[in-house]
Amino acid sequence: DVPDFPRPGILFKDITPVLQNPVLLRTAVGLFVDRHRDTGIDKVAGIESRGFIFGAPLAHELSVGLVLVRKQGKLPSETIEQAYGLEYGEAVVELHTDAVRQGERILLVDDLLATGGTAAASAQLIEQLGGIVVEVDFLIELGFLNGREKLKGLDVFAPIQY
Repeated sequence: DVPDFPRPGILFKDITPVLQNPVLLRTAVGLFVDRHRDTGIDKVAGIESRGFIFGAPLAHELSVGLVLVRKQGKLPSETIEQAYGLEYGEAVVELHTDAVRQGERILLVDDLLATGGTAAASAQLIEQLGGIVVEVDFLIELGFLNGREKLKGLDVFAPIQY
């Protein structure tokens, strides 16, 4: 726990100790790999930026492609975008238009589920391109922020709950 980050009153859940420990990192990635080894996933979609940390080794272990969901203006080719609300304002995520094909089964991954806005917007992009969001996986869920509410209709997995 990191108090008062990124602003006063926030108790930040820092995953860097997990990432720095090779046993914990392997265990965390292994949870997702074991869960999806035989589920017929076509691609893993990692949400910027910590979703990339889990998404890349997960895609590698499952022998599937990796799709990057990025903040606006970070992808070089043609994109689609989805805005979502923040506590004070709005943010936008993007996906390459050729990243997902009709009917592909996509596992969406990020490090932490808080309010659910980024994950919901990311899932909408995948579905807009014709993909099927098989599940949305997080290492940690902050249940008191009710992020699952924004992900209604989607299967959500988070092994660590606060």
